[in-house]
Amino acid sequence: MQVVGYETGVGSDPSASDGSSSPSDDDPVDETEDADGPVGGGLYVASGGSVDYVEAAPGTELAFGLGERRCAGTVHDGDHIACDAPDAPHCDDHSHVWVCARCTGTCLKDEMDCHETHAMYLAAFAPDVLKVGVTREWRLRTRLHEQGADRAAHIRTFPNGRIAREVESELAAGDDLVDRVRVPTKLDGFGRAVDEAAWEALLDRFDPIERFDFDYGLDLDERPVAETMAAGTVRGWKGRVLVLDRGGSTYAVDARDLVGHELTDAVPERELQSSLGAFGG
Repeated sequence: MQVVGYETGVGSDPSASDGSSSPSDDDPVDETEDADGPVGGGLYVASGGSVDYVEAAPGTELAFGLGERRCAGTVHDGDHIACDAPDAPHCDDHSHVWVCARCTGTCLKDEMDCHETHAMYLAAFAPDVLKVGVTREWRLRTRLHEQGADRAAHIRTFPNGRIAREVESELAAGDDLVDRVRVPTKLDGFGRAVDEAAWEALLDRFDPIERFDFDYGLDLDERPVAETMAAGTVRGWKGRVLVLDRGGSTYAVDARDLVGHELTDAVPERELQSSLGAFGG
């Protein structure tokens, strides 16, 4: 049984993944209230050509060991096509790179097709990482959840993706904004608060159309320990990071690092790094 993908519970987008997640666009979202509470998710696992979904919602007990890791192959019409290549999570033949993610305004496709209205947003990741990004306007809220943003603001709307990417590239060329935030950087902010002064100073430069304040229901007092494992009690998800409680400590698992692994029934008793909270006092 091999992990071939994951789902964060808020849909997924080619711009948010490398093909590891299962693509499915949510219906358009236009509500304005804040999104609070635990976020669920799960893993897609393949065995004998079929694909099943393993729930990993808050409170779920996962009890898998991790075996050999190799290319996760591909899923076509619901069937898994395995690959023996040692490259993980995907070999060159099965990697899916969404070309629009590299766009800076000059279309990289044979024909431009991003004619939908696009939203430009600012996102804050605790404590003080500030990002600019663009997405199709109707997907804005879902996109922010996929990234695990703590704060966000919709600041501009554009008639198509090309113009939006041009402006995004210009803003990201400055010193205070980035257009990409890696998972390890996001993990540094788990259990920490956003630098509100820095965030408000950034917003003062714009005139936000809408603001968002997200709470993923993780109730973290400190940063979880980064580990790659599939055993423990699910506390929740933040972006593609699965948060697990195990042995008195809390762990953060990048779901992409699980893709390609074989799952076993034997949960290893190996030494895990413990958080300070595991020792009490």
